[in-house]
Amino acid sequence: MNKNKIINDPIYGFIPIKSPLIFALIEHPFLQRMRHIRQLGLAELVYPGAIHTRFHHALGAMHLMRLALEVIRAKGIDVSDEEMEAAQVAILLHDVGHGPFSHALEETLLPHIRHESLSFLLMKELNSQFNGSLDLAIRIFQNTHGKKFLHQLVSSQLDIDRLDYLNRDSFFTGVREGAIGTDRIIAMLNVVRGQLVVEEKGIYNIESFLNSRRLMYWQVYLHKTAVSAERLLVNCIRRAQYLAVSGEPVPCSEALQIFLHHPHTLDDFAENKNLLEAFGKLDDFDVWGAVKQWQTNRDPVLAMLCIMLLNRKLFRIKLSAALVQKSEVEKVKNAIVKEWKLAKKDANYLFSHGTVSNEAYLAERNSIQVLMKSGDLLDVAQASDLPYIKAMSKIVKKNYLCWPKNLSLHLH
Repeated sequence: MNKNKIINDPIYGFIPIKSPLIFALIEHPFLQRMRHIRQLGLAELVYPGAIHTRFHHALGAMHLMRLALEVIRAKGIDVSDEEMEAAQVAILLHDVGHGPFSHALEETLLPHIRHESLSFLLMKELNSQFNGSLDLAIRIFQNTHGKKFLHQLVSSQLDIDRLDYLNRDSFFTGVREGAIGTDRIIAMLNVVRGQLVVEEKGIYNIESFLNSRRLMYWQVYLHKTAVSAERLLVNCIRRAQYLAVSGEPVPCSEALQIFLHHPHTLDDFAENKNLLEAFGKLDDFDVWGAVKQWQTNRDPVLAMLCIMLLNRKLFRIKLSAALVQKSEVEKVKNAIVKEWKLAKKDANYLFSHGTVSNEAYLAERNSIQVLMKSGDLLDVAQASDLPYIKAMSKIVKKNYLCWPKNLSLHLH
């Protein structure tokens, strides 16, 4: 391999790739598949620029991991060359288990299977293909390696994953409030008693980072139109699954067929290598191709949902702090039954209700530790003099109810 391999990234400029193993992994079909999975699912229906991919993000996170470890090494913390490479491999592959449209289809195509579990299975498969050279990377990913800070860089409240996606998502959506001072945060990282910490000088950057995350949740990740589009897609897939299981023709790609007909468990993946291979071929294109085919399906509900999605005629959505009342749900359902002369069970696919939550900072889950000049370690919520940092530790929930726009309903 050419040792001077570089990739041009719109956020960081040139990303050098010096490791033959990392280069070979990037070239692997499992990684290349991530070029066809949008980082932000259907957010492009709100922010037209949000068409960046999981592949972009994986490369960016790998680059930041190298910079972070160089900073930590320069502060006298022992990180071997093997650990340096393995941590970059772990972050490069941390999202390889994402399905089409990232989180949107986890609940339909892969119910009860977290993408981290599939990332782990795909990493194990790659490890066998690469003759055990991912052993250390997998231990770091699983948090079974002695140096816990390496895992914290991959997954924690202040991990490399978040440092990349906040800036990347902010850049591609044009939502400036999400931008964070990545360079400064990385420069302030340190390790104390085996744990990842931030030096006191970086506290304002951490406050800004947490605030950016909270704003990006409401403005991008949980934007009400993006939530509405996601619910429409989820209902579309649910309807296709219902028809497939009933024996109705639902034409689509081979990979998608496998997941439409059966709700597979994690054990199925562990036992059946073909299932993992099929998943390794599944991306956004399978779903969009299917949606385009299904718009002329003989099932009127599936066809209507697909036409709505393709023409961006999304659900009307009502978001509120109050719980959605059963009476409101019944009102929507009855109106749908009346308007389209459907059976009640079929009407369920033309609306949606549930809860979204904004978890900007979960202190009890691996809190961000600040190394004070005195040598003490404090949780960022205690170290900060801003009261809203403590307030951010509370999970904020909002409830939604969606229904077709051309249905005239008056809900309070």
